Parts: sequence; structure tokens; C-alpha cells
Amino acid sequence: MRLGVLDVGSNTVHLLVVDAHPGARPLPAHSHKTELRLAQLLDEGGAIGSDGVDRLVAVIHEALRAAEDKGVEDLLPFATSAVREAGNADDVLARVQAETGVELQVLSGEEEARLTFLAARRWFGWSAGKLLVLDIGGGSLEIAYGIDEEPDAAVSLPLGAGRLTAAWLPGDPPGPEDVRALRRHVRAEIARTVGEFSRFGAPDHVVATSKTFKQLARLAGAPRSTEGLYVQRELKRESLESWVPRLSGMTNDERSELPGVSDGRAGQLLAGALVAEGAMDLFDVERLEICPWALREGVILRRLDHMDSA
Repeated sequence: MRLGVLDVGSNTVHLLVVDAHPGARPLPAHSHKTELRLAQLLDEGGAIGSDGVDRLVAVIHEALRAAEDKGVEDLLPFATSAVREAGNADDVLARVQAETGVELQVLSGEEEARLTFLAARRWFGWSAGKLLVLDIGGGSLEIAYGIDEEPDAAVSLPLGAGRLTAAWLPGDPPGPEDVRALRRHVRAEIARTVGEFSRFGAPDHVVATSKTFKQLARLAGAPRSTEGLYVQRELKRESLESWVPRLSGMTNDERSELPGVSDGRAGQLLAGALVAEGAMDLFDVERLEICPWALREGVILRRLDHMDSA
């Protein structure tokens, strides 16, 4: 059957259309993505303003038309941290449902981490052993660890690249003191969780998902996306540590000229790099591998599992 996953994230609203059935890997058929940056549309009270909701409704209408055009039989709509943490989340969800007919499922941070872990486990298989999975989104950082398909530990921290950029890095380029303050904040937040994971022992394989990690790996010399999903891509901590000071001295326009960095993501790249560097350092990770599958694929796989057991 043809499934559609509608992901209302902190940075983008992304419709992923796949051909899938239980027991087979989902095959991408179409991708429709709109940058909305909900995490940056919050007012001083933490609510999504009326203009932001108007834009969200319009973008969802566009995604629904694309889903219809592509013959989607079943749509799986969900929202992550930007909607989850909005002060007017209930009102936003009600308006979206009233005006589009879409009932967004709001995932908790732990659910995000668990579904992303499921996708990584299915991608790498059982031979990967104990997995540590890191995922930097626009609004949050997810960390999960385990040897099975359900992680033994899963947490979500408010360390998304978009959120941190808006709150901590006002300059272009940002001032050294702002960068240093954000670095301290990031490491303090991550350090609180390390003990929860270290009691399970060292992972056999560390993987990362998300656009932020993919861009950082590309800067460090990983193959281009055009070379396909099955080319191994990795990020070494040593390479990342050499890039952080360079990124901190660049303007957004200068970062957007770097290989693999899009205009829309350039402004968030430094904050994302500080989170990635902090996580790799505090979890004592020398290198990690980029996983092509992430949260959207995890949602699809869970849906297929439920179909198979019905």
C-alpha cells in the first residue's frame, strides 16, 4: 500500500510518501517539504501566533493535495516539539483538525527517541549490537540506547538547533561570549543524562540521524547525498572539533556556501555543531555513523508492525 507520513516538525512540515507492506522495507516514492520554522514563530508567552497557525494550516492543505495526487491510501500525521511545547497547543491542534480534517498525533520526546531508535535498529540490523542513537532536531535532542528494538533508555532534551539559535545566538556571527555560554548550557544539560546510559555499558555502534548530523558529516568529508543511501557516512569527533571554531566565526551567508549546507539551515548549524560536539565528548564517542532512516521511517515501521499483527 502507499503510505504517507506527515511530519510537523520544528523546522519543516514534511510529507514522505512510501510504498510499503509488512515484512518489506518501505520504498520512498515522493517527498514534499516546506520550511515553516514553527520553533521560531512562538511569541513571548511561548504560543504559536495566529500568523504561524495560518501558515501551518496552509502548508498542511498543500501536503494533503500532494498526498492525494500521489495516491496515498493511509496518512500518518504527527507533530513534535514545536507543537508539543507551544502554550496554545490544544488550540492549534483543534484549528488544524477543524480546517484540514487532519488530527495530528503529538509525540512525546521519549516517543520520538524510541521511534528513531527503531528505525536505526532496522537499518543496521542485529549485528550492530548495542546501539547508541543521537538525533538533533529543530526543537530537541533525542538520545536512545539498547540492544533490542525497544531501547533500554530514551530521553529528549530541549537542545534543538533552531531553539538554541533563537535563544542563545542573536548575532551574525554570534559573539564569543554567547557561543561560550551556549556551550556551557549544552554540556550541562547533556551531562545530567550520561549516568542513565553509562550503567548499560559501552555501545557497540553509535549512530546519528537528522539533517544537522548529515550536514556536519558532509563538512567533514562524507560522500554527497547524490551518491545514494547505501554509501557509508561517518563523523569523527576530531573533525567536528576542528569545525566548531570555524563555524562560530562565520556569518549565516558564509555558512550557506559550505558543501552540503542549505540556506535555510545555515543559521542553525553552529548550535547544532555545539550539541553534536557536546554529545560525542560526554558520551566518549570518537566516531559515529550516519543513519539514513529516522523518525518518519520509525513511524512507518511501527504502523506496518501493527498491520502485520492485526
